[in-house]
Amino acid sequence: MIWKLLQAVYDPNAPFPVDPGIFEAALADIEYFHISPQLYQLLKQQGKLESLPVTFRNRLKSKYDEALALNVYIQYENERIFKAFEAAGISVIPIKGVLFANKYFGHIGARSTSDIDLLIQPADMSRAEAIVRSLGFTNAEPQIRSHFHRSLSKPLPAPLPSLTVELHWDLLMAGTSAFGIGDFWRDALPLEPYSRVMELSEYHTFYMICLHGWKHGLNSLKYLIDIVQLIHVKGDDLPFDTLLRDAASHRTYKRICSTLSIVYRQFPFLERRKPLPLPASRRSGEWWSYDSIRGTEKRSFKRYVRLLQFQWFDFDKPWHGIAASVHYLEPSLRNRKGV
Repeated sequence: MIWKLLQAVYDPNAPFPVDPGIFEAALADIEYFHISPQLYQLLKQQGKLESLPVTFRNRLKSKYDEALALNVYIQYENERIFKAFEAAGISVIPIKGVLFANKYFGHIGARSTSDIDLLIQPADMSRAEAIVRSLGFTNAEPQIRSHFHRSLSKPLPAPLPSLTVELHWDLLMAGTSAFGIGDFWRDALPLEPYSRVMELSEYHTFYMICLHGWKHGLNSLKYLIDIVQLIHVKGDDLPFDTLLRDAASHRTYKRICSTLSIVYRQFPFLERRKPLPLPASRRSGEWWSYDSIRGTEKRSFKRYVRLLQFQWFDFDKPWHGIAASVHYLEPSLRNRKGV
């Protein structure tokens, strides 16, 4: 039932549901995937809130308010970190988070987030970590060699969870592509009123969101919605030919093709908004199904086929898949050795 609602939200040719049972059935999935804030904001923008069943609307509003309260606090912490980095002359690019929610969904509370993701130049990592620690984020997670970020957190007053800052120096594991982060830095622009706090270009934001969704195996509707929303609001400015050309050069081509193929298969109306320049022979992702992430097939054989596809066959080169498998197994091997 969730698909009927999502199609109606994004596709102007899809009829908006009127059966209360559709909303009741969709609510469990909406809350399972934590997408209430996105749907609430999108329906509000379209002036459809008042047409919703009262119980459904109130549940969306409740989750939206929770996300808004946490995001306002996260934005406060963002600003503290940005000001400290600016004063220290450290360049930083916020990725995803409240900036993404505000710019692409239209409100700071329109997409829930639980941490702060920042892109830092490798040469600045030590100083950046010291600054974040000085701001109270002193609990460091054990560093895993294959990871491309450092995680520092601090507890928050109950009932809020702890807040984590992830300092990234890359977007993909080493040895799994020919991807380089330099172009992202080159095309980033200052985020007012700062000079050292930068904002990704819209093109690189889309590239990053596709890679991020793939990294998680598109195991939540929120990753699909992020991609659909970017195409919905910025489709005219997203050069797909450039994306596919860059992905081929970066050896991320299969990952991008798989991700976009899945999204376009689930939301076919996107072809009218922004045609996907991939012939049928290049489209993949048949291994993905909704039931494999939510429903009867969640622990089925098909789910493991999906994981095998994700872990091995979405890589442009065989050795990239081998490197990814080694990275994937590293935490388990460390635990066995007691490291």
